Amino acid sequence: MRKFNVAVVGATGAVGEELFRVLEEYEFPVNKMIPLASARSAGSTVEFMNKEVTVLELTETCFEENDVEIAFFSAGGSVSEKFAKYAVEAGAVVIDNTSHFRMDPKVPLVVPEVNPEDIRLWKETGIIANPNCSTIQMVQTLKPLDTLYGIKRVDVSTYQAVSGAGKKGMEELVLQMQAFFAFNLEDAEKNAFPHQIALNVIPQIDVAQDNGFTKEEMKMVKETQKIMHKDIQVAATCVRVPVLRSHSESITVTFNEGVDVDVDEVRSVLNNFENVQVIDDLENKKYPMPIIATDTDLTYVGRIKKDIYSSNIVHYFNVADQVRVGAATNAVRIALKWIDMENDI
Repeated sequence: MRKFNVAVVGATGAVGEELFRVLEEYEFPVNKMIPLASARSAGSTVEFMNKEVTVLELTETCFEENDVEIAFFSAGGSVSEKFAKYAVEAGAVVIDNTSHFRMDPKVPLVVPEVNPEDIRLWKETGIIANPNCSTIQMVQTLKPLDTLYGIKRVDVSTYQAVSGAGKKGMEELVLQMQAFFAFNLEDAEKNAFPHQIALNVIPQIDVAQDNGFTKEEMKMVKETQKIMHKDIQVAATCVRVPVLRSHSESITVTFNEGVDVDVDEVRSVLNNFENVQVIDDLENKKYPMPIIATDTDLTYVGRIKKDIYSSNIVHYFNVADQVRVGAATNAVRIALKWIDMENDI
C-alpha cells in the first residue's frame, strides 16, 4: 500500500495527541509524520510509532517544504482559516477538526458511517470538515433509524465532558476537586468555564444566539441537516457536566406519522450499524456510561424505550468518547475512506 506524508496541526493539543494514538492503532499508511504547532511549542517532541518526533513550527511554507499529502487540522478555527489554504496549495487534502469550514456549502461535512459518498466532493476546495463531536455520535444513531422509519424531529439534551474544552477544561475540573477536598473550593480558579464545574452542571456551551439557543446547540441543528441531507427538525440543549471524558446524550426521535415503533427492531438496526453497540439491559443495570465509552471507538446506545403516549416516538441514551469518536477517530476514518476512494479512481 502506498504511504503518505502526514501532518498534524495542533500536535500538542488534546485532539492532536489522540490523533497520533489513533493513527498508530489503525496502522495508518504513514511515510513521514510532520507534527506542527505554534512557535511556542516548536522544538518539543511527540511520540509516534515508538519514536520521538520533533514538533515543527506551523508556517505558510511548511506543507510544501515537507511534501505533505494529508493534513489533519486540530488547532482552532482561526488557525484553520489562516493556514488550511497553504496545505491545499501544496497539494494536500485537509481534514479539518474545527468548526471553521463545516457549514461552507463547498466543503463536505462527513461522518464516514453516515455519508461517506460526500468525501468525493473534496476536490472542489481540497478540504473535508469533521463535524462537532456531539453531532457525530448523534447522527451515527440517527442514520439507521431514519432508514428504518423516516425521522421527522429530534430533541436532544447533551451531557458534555470537560475535555470538550481541551486540556484546560480537564485541568480545571481536577484542580477544583482538589480544592474541594482541601476545603478551598470557593477560591479555586474559574477560567475554562463561566462557572465552577466541580460538583455542578452548566447549561450553556458556547455563546448565546438571538434565538435563545447557543452556538453549540445550533451547530447540532445545522450539521445534522447537512450530514443527513434532510431538513430534520432538531432542538438541542447542551450541558457541561463534571466528567473528564466522553459525551452523553438523551435523545428523543419523532418518526413520520403512522409509524408504530418496534423497540426490538430499533435495537437490531442500531446494533447492526457500523461502530454502534447497544447496551440495553435496565433490569441488570447495564447501559452506556462515560466510563464504558472512554478510550474506545464505538458509540454506545441504551435505555431504548417507546414513548408511552405516541407510537411514533422513541427515546434513548447514547455515549461516545468525544476526543476519539467525536474528533480524532472520525478524522482518521475519513482519511482512510479518502485513500480507498482515491485508489478506486
